[in-house]
Amino acid sequence: MNKQQRIRLLITREAARLMYEEGVKQYLHAKRTAAKRIIGNQYKYSPKYLPSNGEISDAVYALSQLKDPDTHEEQLFRMRCRAVEIMEKLEPFSPRLIGSVSTGRIRAGSDIDLHVFCDDIEEPEVYLESLGWRFEREKTSINVNGKIVDYQHIHLDFDFPVELSVYPLRELRVVTRSSTDGKPINRLTVSKVRQLIIDEHWALYLQSE
Repeated sequence: MNKQQRIRLLITREAARLMYEEGVKQYLHAKRTAAKRIIGNQYKYSPKYLPSNGEISDAVYALSQLKDPDTHEEQLFRMRCRAVEIMEKLEPFSPRLIGSVSTGRIRAGSDIDLHVFCDDIEEPEVYLESLGWRFEREKTSINVNGKIVDYQHIHLDFDFPVELSVYPLRELRVVTRSSTDGKPINRLTVSKVRQLIIDEHWALYLQSE
């Protein structure tokens, strides 16, 4: 392993620690903070030392397995079960589970990320109010192919944080790519999440019955 590889590995491990132990949520923030601690401001002029989001994600997952694999699995099981309960209630909006709860790579502060689909943001809000669920609405602007597009996010108040990203109905079949590794995002239906629970948490599933 040469010097560049050693430094990159140190930054990867520190960034993973920041995300796992200190609750840093953004990969960019984690890698820049880690790099500054390891090599100072030199990282601004040497991007070759900065790990990819995928490398950090792998390191976060490895850290979670090393520190407390049993607790990690139990929390993942509980989050997936909660996701199923919420998705069943949100069936009119074709909910899809994405993110760390779907991949299994949760960490401290991870939330349940759901995509929901409708053409009127007022529809899910009225529906949530009818369920008696507390929520907050947030708008984010994203540059898509040079065009600024606004997306609505709804944050729900449960035992785990839940974020609903609202997309137009026409995007239900559109394949989007992950900002972590650039790979297509696998949107899981509620039936697939149920099967995931049975396949990966069989013992815990039997105990809960």
